[in-house]
Amino acid sequence: MLTRRSFVGAGASLALFAGTRGSLAETYANRPIRMIAGFPAGGGIDLMARFLGDPIKETLGQPVIVENRVGAAGMLAANSVAKAPADGHMLLMATSGEIAIGHHLYKEKMTYDPMRELAPITLVGIVPCVVVVAPTTPVHNPQELVAYAKANPGKLSFSSSGVGNPQQLAGELMNIMAGTDVLHVPYRGAAPAVTDVATGAVTMSFTSLAAARGLIDAGKVRPVAVTSRERVAQLPDVAPLEDGSAGLKGYELLNWFGLFTTGGTPAPIVAQLNEISNKALHDPKAAAMLAVQGIIPRRTTPAEFGSFVRSESEKFATIIAKARIKAEQ
Repeated sequence: MLTRRSFVGAGASLALFAGTRGSLAETYANRPIRMIAGFPAGGGIDLMARFLGDPIKETLGQPVIVENRVGAAGMLAANSVAKAPADGHMLLMATSGEIAIGHHLYKEKMTYDPMRELAPITLVGIVPCVVVVAPTTPVHNPQELVAYAKANPGKLSFSSSGVGNPQQLAGELMNIMAGTDVLHVPYRGAAPAVTDVATGAVTMSFTSLAAARGLIDAGKVRPVAVTSRERVAQLPDVAPLEDGSAGLKGYELLNWFGLFTTGGTPAPIVAQLNEISNKALHDPKAAAMLAVQGIIPRRTTPAEFGSFVRSESEKFATIIAKARIKAEQ
């Protein structure tokens, strides 16, 4: 089992791929760099921050201090980076939530503009949801899932780890595209959301592989679909939800992790950080380590990542509006 210590230690072994110091590194990093994570230590965001912190430290020759600023679903952390000096010494490891979802749910309450006040460096990894059901449920694949939902309109339910997160949006997008009527039941956390599928309290859950893996391996829940366009290596026999019906053609809903810095940071600094991060993510060992967490590594240019973020934001806005999702008060 992957532990924080082994993950961070393995990340250190990738530092040699980060390259040597160049003139930009010598002029840019003149004091410790802070990597802000908006979620607790030991989770996926924290592990990714520490993983990339090692090659950044090795290349730039400055300590990278990971700070866990927990609160407001990652938005406290994002705000702190958005308001920092635009010099590349404050970085943010973020999820889709605080970047592309939150401002559609909270609007006036948002204290930062993620599209203007945060500069995208690179997409780090995607995290497809897996749809799980109880072993007694007569569903084994996407086609049976959609058929079962259509045969029982308003009678089935799906759980997620909270209102407005990617897991709920994945279920709501299925309802919108397939014409199903499955009720969302929010939980405070992924573990109880998946556990209640096993007990029969809810019909299915849209969840991360990391949250469901133990129950899948124990035979207490059955994976029947993934929300990516492709199958995932950890569940090679599980088809994409897109295969469930003609109406789901083009379906995809992902959570994702990305690296940002303060908006207005000079492009050469952003490019340097992009190069360091992508070299670390290119190593095959990285893919193997991330797979344990259900993370599929991705590498982009800053421009490509910026375009991806805008596209994702538009998609999430449409789902939130059509499903009439309201933020928890």
